[in-house]
Amino acid sequence: MPMIQTNDGTSLYVKSWGNGKPVVLIHGWPLSGDSWDPVSNVLADNGYQAIAYDRRGFGRSDQPSEGYDYDTFADDLAAVIDSQAGGQDVALVGFSMGGGEVARYLSRHQGKGVSKVALISSVVPYMLQTEDNPEGVPQTTFDQMTEGMKADRAKFFRGFFKDFFGIGMMSHPVSDDMLDMAWMAAMQAGLRPTLASAKAFATTDFRPDLASFTVPTLIIHGTADVTVPIDPTGRALAKAIPAAQLIEYDGEPHGIFATQTERLTNDLLSFLGGNGEHGAFNFDAAQADDRQDVLDQVTAGSMSTIPV
Repeated sequence: MPMIQTNDGTSLYVKSWGNGKPVVLIHGWPLSGDSWDPVSNVLADNGYQAIAYDRRGFGRSDQPSEGYDYDTFADDLAAVIDSQAGGQDVALVGFSMGGGEVARYLSRHQGKGVSKVALISSVVPYMLQTEDNPEGVPQTTFDQMTEGMKADRAKFFRGFFKDFFGIGMMSHPVSDDMLDMAWMAAMQAGLRPTLASAKAFATTDFRPDLASFTVPTLIIHGTADVTVPIDPTGRALAKAIPAAQLIEYDGEPHGIFATQTERLTNDLLSFLGGNGEHGAFNFDAAQADDRQDVLDQVTAGSMSTIPV
């Protein structure tokens, strides 16, 4: 298998399809890089090098006991970029908890080599309900998830993926085969990495990282996402990064890579192929003071109500 080694010796499974400008795709919890296959295939057919990897602890990558924090995840992403993408003119696409890797890489590694970023159904900027983030998700919700996984992980994820893909609320949900494939990917991950990664995306505050978004940024989020609700994430992020473009998928759930594959792929292709005019992507047009004012508002917890 194509493996690379990270700074701490962890081996990550990486696959690269196509030739051209590199696009690194970071998967969500608790899946693997294979969840990007339909998108990667189209990117490769359209002149891009589509690079997807399995996060440590998931898929075919190693399952070390430690290292399930966003500083380490960002360092792992840096290793993928350096080894597979040539370290320059790289686009990053992060889904769900993968958006956190994008945010932390931009701040921790000063955005080295990155020319564009896209956050899909992302957990950024902050999910947890706290005194300065009153509209976040209560800790009790994450505690219940942890209890469910520890008691019967297989059963927990059978139910989890119904919400993830919108089963029961959409007129045309994904197939049972798609549910089975997602469940099998979740079972391929280790229990310890699954629990630790859930804690990381639930409790990591990415608001301090937002000032590092200085490249064209695309945000895509479903309005009916109950897994990662849009108000404290996608909409709050768009307010904090005024020069970013937010595309809302009306009535769509969390797993839009499967429920809206063609639309998502076309939006990514349009964004990747543009030179800055796709939406308000001119960061010079947004004054630094204005951007900081919005960041301060988000940090103060001025977010909308979570629809759960």
